[in-house]
Amino acid sequence: MADDDAPPKKKGKLLIFIIAGVVVVLVIVAAGAFFLLKKKPAEDDEGDATHQETKAEHAVPPVYVKLETFTTNLAAEDSTNPQSGQYVQVVVELKVGAASDGDYLKQFMPEIRNSILRLLSNRRPSQLATAEGKDQLAQDMMDTVNDIIGPTPGKGNGKKKHKGPVSAVLFSSFIIQ
Repeated sequence: MADDDAPPKKKGKLLIFIIAGVVVVLVIVAAGAFFLLKKKPAEDDEGDATHQETKAEHAVPPVYVKLETFTTNLAAEDSTNPQSGQYVQVVVELKVGAASDGDYLKQFMPEIRNSILRLLSNRRPSQLATAEGKDQLAQDMMDTVNDIIGPTPGKGNGKKKHKGPVSAVLFSSFIIQ
């Protein structure tokens, strides 16, 4: 009778080893899946944080202050002929961060217009014919306006690269004749 009991014990032990092996494999697979899936949300959180910062920067739409059209003579290309007869007509819009910045900027409009007209009249047509020349003019205009206005009252500039409320100068129209 002892012989009858022995074979089932071997089958039982084999079955226990198989079940134990399957359980160990399942635990390893589950643990691996858990750690792999856990890392992805952490990486997504970093991406989400960057995305949320970008969203926060664009949460408040910028304000554009459109200036009246500027028309002025350009500097002569040739010093022997000081009256070149060429002029420029430009429509400029200033990008500011908030409506209050735009309102504050309007208080300085006579000085701003005068300075921009002087900038334009000192340029030669060849300087304004290229994209680089227009970009330099826009940068000079932004620097000039920000120098006139300075930081807006009650606001720190924080991380801004510019020293005033104007963050960009955009041309709506640019004609040289």
